[in-house]
Amino acid sequence: QAFASSSPGWEDNLLLADSTPVECARSRETVKRGGSSSLDDALANAADYGYCASHSRYFWGFRLDGLFAPDGTPIALQITSPKGGERDIALGLLAGAGRDRTVTVIGDKGYAGRDFEAAAHDLGATIMRPRRKDEDQAGRPHLAPIRQRVESIFWTLKDILALAACVTLNHQLGRRSRALVDYIA
Repeated sequence: QAFASSSPGWEDNLLLADSTPVECARSRETVKRGGSSSLDDALANAADYGYCASHSRYFWGFRLDGLFAPDGTPIALQITSPKGGERDIALGLLAGAGRDRTVTVIGDKGYAGRDFEAAAHDLGATIMRPRRKDEDQAGRPHLAPIRQRVESIFWTLKDILALAACVTLNHQLGRRSRALVDYIA
């Protein structure tokens, strides 16, 4: 947060909200195979099965939820269970973002619901999202270009998280921090 707060995006009144799977495995066989290290045990106790609607598949791992400025500045991030409610987590991120002004939050169709929008409004946020099939088109802006930006931000963030995980694992295994060849398939 100290680094992000010195970035120009920190003061932006437009925020992007989304979540993405952080997959540890996709098949039950891979999950069952797990290793015998304490790291494997810790991962097995923390990860869970979840469903990713945008990829139409189940996975075992975590979900990364985030609020970002349009320039990619992370405002609030949280690793959660993939079974957690995306809207509830977004409300927690908004509450913890420390905004003392009104913000507009752009999300995907998963951020729908009167109760959610009312709770976000109570936190000083207006939610904008694409319409769902069962809703009227009126008043819903075209958000596809902004959604592409969100996906780009998450890809970059996942790369950073993967690098951090490899460095941490190497440290625990007594290897050189940047010995990454073993992690490339």
